[in-house]
Amino acid sequence: MDVSAVLDLFRTVGALHEGHFRLSSGLHSRGYLQSALVLQHPPHAETLGRGLAEALRDLRPTVVLSPALGGLIIGHEVARALGVRAIFAERQDGTLTLRRGFSLSPIERVVVIEDVVTTGLSTRETMACATAAGAVVVGAGAIIDRSGGKADLAVPFRSLATYVVPNYEPTMCPMCEAGEPVTKPGSRT
Repeated sequence: MDVSAVLDLFRTVGALHEGHFRLSSGLHSRGYLQSALVLQHPPHAETLGRGLAEALRDLRPTVVLSPALGGLIIGHEVARALGVRAIFAERQDGTLTLRRGFSLSPIERVVVIEDVVTTGLSTRETMACATAAGAVVVGAGAIIDRSGGKADLAVPFRSLATYVVPNYEPTMCPMCEAGEPVTKPGSRT
């Protein structure tokens, strides 16, 4: 899938926002991608899932694991395109964990799927969840890489598009210094 087509899709459905945002990572930014606005349309979710699945197929995953909430839909679509099962981790007492009867075994090859990666924190937490369950993490993927390739995941990482907008620590944020109100649209509380 073409990088410009991915970003155009976000623009078309109004999922690329400008303003002053507190990202799930805690960083502040002038740009925010609301993947849920894209993924609410099954044809778009399916197209993005197929594209990401093709980018990851060579890793031969046997299961897709996504963090709730942002990775759920795209993780399911990637798993469907790969013909493997899709499971998700969710926060319990602040830690991502497998619940709802989900489990992993040592023979499983896990690929972690996210909607957007900025620092890679949620992806690394999801990878740790898989490793704690005994599985092998063979790679990670996201629709959008906001890190510009700088997220250190220690496994092969593939994305459909890169969207780099400067991020700021809250104490160094020029928008905060200018008194602009901040919006927190992300999923991590």
